[in-house]
Formats: sequence, structure tokens, C-alpha cells
Amino acid sequence: MSPEAAATAAYIVAALLTVMSLAGLSKHETARNGVVYGIAGMAVALVATVVLAAGSLEAGAVALLVAGFVIGGGVGLWRARVVEMTGMPELIALLHSFVGLAAVLVGWNGYLEVEALGAAQTTVAPELLGIHSVEVGVGVFIGAVTFTGSIVAYGKLSGRMKSRPLTLPGKNLLNLGALVAFAALTVAFTVAPSLGVMIAITGVALALGWHLVASIGGGDMPVVVSMLNSYSGWAAAASGFLLNNTLLIVTGALVGSSGAFLSYVMCQAMNRSFLSVIAGGFGVESGTAAADVEGEHRETTPDEVAEMLREASSVVITPGYGMAVAQAQYPVADLTRRLRDKGIEVRFGIHPVAGRLPGHMNVLLAEAKVPYDVVLEMDEINDDLAATSVVLVIGANDTVNPAAMDDPGSPIAGMPVLRVWEAKNVIVFKRSMAVGYAGVQNPLFFRENTSMIFGDAKKRVEDILAAL
Repeated sequence: MSPEAAATAAYIVAALLTVMSLAGLSKHETARNGVVYGIAGMAVALVATVVLAAGSLEAGAVALLVAGFVIGGGVGLWRARVVEMTGMPELIALLHSFVGLAAVLVGWNGYLEVEALGAAQTTVAPELLGIHSVEVGVGVFIGAVTFTGSIVAYGKLSGRMKSRPLTLPGKNLLNLGALVAFAALTVAFTVAPSLGVMIAITGVALALGWHLVASIGGGDMPVVVSMLNSYSGWAAAASGFLLNNTLLIVTGALVGSSGAFLSYVMCQAMNRSFLSVIAGGFGVESGTAAADVEGEHRETTPDEVAEMLREASSVVITPGYGMAVAQAQYPVADLTRRLRDKGIEVRFGIHPVAGRLPGHMNVLLAEAKVPYDVVLEMDEINDDLAATSVVLVIGANDTVNPAAMDDPGSPIAGMPVLRVWEAKNVIVFKRSMAVGYAGVQNPLFFRENTSMIFGDAKKRVEDILAAL
């Protein structure tokens, strides 16, 4: 078997493993297998690529390829070992930026090997030069948008940038203008390829990616993460066309379409327009602001909470990013087991955007071995909250904010939230009275049936366990 035939067979196997990975990741019970399939598929593809290159490249080039393989793999293993669960969202955003940058570099390489050489190039047939030029322009555009958009997402998720949406005057016209400019530049590049037009396409795309994500508020960042995942898939597919690599086309399309579908599902759950979010808040007015909230909050103690839980018949726990920061999932899991052993019904209510990326809370609870059958989505638990004795809000803020329903001027207006205030008693675990990630004050804290318990969530839950 020739190296080309062996590589093609390996790519088919890798593509099938990618499909199996996505299927496995769709359920809690099979998620670990899904990850293993994905790793195996990527390993097969990388080895096949190195073997194929060894048969057609000089020894020095192959050595550089292997060196990149080893260095990149080493850095990836190191980052995966040291990253905290709270840092996972920004790490994922940063990894998306690498895919975008790779697509930009592949596009520029395609230009330097073909269009820049003009009549001297022998890589592409003359009748296919126009198609190649379109592939270069589109590949660079998608990659550049993904690159800068992911960098901005990383900045917002890591706290290096403010989470509030950027509201430049005429921001929607700026986005539309960038798309029109890209279309015109691509046509010009196809008709008469030149370095200046390539630079212009890259610059417009970099600016558009930055502005798109900068214009999206913190409350919508989990959707942005899945959206950028989709963009990175399409960037990989575009690179596949330029490199004539079937595996990149297939896997890129799989990642791109699944990421787009996940973003759409999350937007539906949040009552957000999918097109509005991916267009950087297109159609959203920038003058809205949350109303001021006044009132006095009431504090409680671990002993009082423990007594309340002893007398409860049903308890719902609604976690948020604060639980991840405090690493409180383990004592929360212990509390769940303790209460269930006493015959008290305990369930979890998970908002679609709880945390900083899709499924963030589900991963934390699964890590702490909380049974899957008591972890429910928002739509499954909301109607039961009115009959619930106690709701424990652990590190959540925007996802339990009644302003989303009561204040039309709020930045999170219209977003479905967990209606925890309907329960008999609400206990909110927070470090302080500070606003949430979306920068919106929460009237829940001042309701008559709400009590605040301040401090590190992990320590406070452990104190409640001791009192029980």
C-alpha cells in the first residue's frame, strides 16, 4: 500500500472516530468514551500526516514537523494538567484562537504558493485559479474572525476585559459594512490577486472578529464560546479545501455544524435571537440600562440554614460560576447525600448558561459524583420551585435574577431564569453583594423570603454539614 493510500484509510478511520466522539459527548454516561474517541481520532490523523510527509518531504522538513508535534503536544498536556476548572472556559477560547490563526496562516501560504507566483506557479490548473482565490479569501476571513473573536472572548472570560458589551455608534452598520467590504475585496482578489488586497481582507476580518465579540455582553458569553467553537470548525474546513485534505473538511464541518446547533439551542433556551447573538448583538438597542435596586438584605448563619434543611421536605440547589470558583461541588455533593439519606428530596436546577461555558455545572457535579437523575435542566425544574421548601443558590446570580422578567430595561431582559423566589425559603451563597457577570444588580437579594450567607461557598457548605 502506498503512503497516500494508507493516509487516506487512516483519515477515514479518524473521521469515523470524530463522529463517534460527538455521539459519545451527547450524554453524561458516555461522555468519557466520547473524549477517548476524539483523542484517538486526532492521534491517528497526526501520525498519518507525519508518515505521509515522510514520504514526500526532505528530512529537515520532517524533523521540523515532528518537533512541532512534540512541542505542541507537550504544551497541551502541561496546560491540561495545571488548568483549574474555573479557567477552562478561557482556555477553550484561547484554543479556538489557535485554530483561527492556523487557518489564516494556511490561507496566506496558499496565496504565496499560487497567486503570488502568477504564471510561474504550477500547483493549480489555470482554469481553477479563480476557485483557489475564493478559497484563500474565505479561509483567511473565517480564520481571522475566529482568531480575534476568540482573543476577546478569552479577555472577557479571564477578567482582563470588561464583560459589558461594547456599544460603538452604528455598530450594526459597522458589521454590515465589514461584510460588504469582505465580499467586494474577495471579488477583487479573485479577478486580480494582489498582496494589498490580501492584507485588506485580513485586516477587515480581524477587526470584524474583535468587534463582533466585544459587542456581546457577559450574560451571553457561554453562547459565544459555542459559537466560536463553530467558527473554528468552519475555519478548519476552509483549510481542508486549501490543503486538499478530506479529513479537515469532514471534521471541520462536523465541529462547525454541531457548534452552530448548540449555539442555536442555547439561544432558544435564553430567549435570544440566534442571528442577533452571532452578529454581535445586531438589532439590540444600546441605550437600555437596568433599574436601580434598593432594599435591605438579611443575613443568616450555617446553623440556621441547617435547621431549615432539617425541616424541609424538598430542596433545590441552583449552582453557578461561584461554585466553580470555590470548588464547592464536593461538599455540595456530600450535603446532597446527607439530606437524601434523611428522606429529603434534593434536586439540582441547571440554567443553560450557568457558568462560563455550556455544561460547566454538569461537569462539576459529575466530577463530584452527583447522580445524573437529580440534575435537571431549567425547564424541568422551574414549575416545581413554588412547591419547594428551600432553594440553595450557590454562586449563581444572573441566572436567578427576577429583573430578567420584571425590568424591560435590564440588559438581561427576556432571558428565562430559574424562578427561585417562588420557593418558601431562598438561601443565597455569595462572597459579597457585588453584581454578577452581566453587571446587573439582583432584586432577589432583597426579597422577604431570601437570606444571604456570605463567605467562601465551600467553607459555608462545610459549616452547614457540621451543623447537620
